[in-house]
Amino acid sequence: MSSLLPGSRSTVRRLEERVADLEADVAEMRRHNVRLAELVDVVQELLVPVASRDEAKIQEAIARFQESL
Repeated sequence: MSSLLPGSRSTVRRLEERVADLEADVAEMRRHNVRLAELVDVVQELLVPVASRDEAKIQEAIARFQESL
């Protein structure tokens, strides 16, 4: 019963583990958000040349995207 009391060692240990898990989740989400931002930039770089029919810029943007994979 004492392990259920606030401030007990097992409660603190579980909370520390949970905080560590949440920090890892936040770090992973940040990595995903950075990658998403990079992909949005590539799409934007592709849309403008496509609209203006600039084939050289289209190929350059595709090549940069493929290198980033």
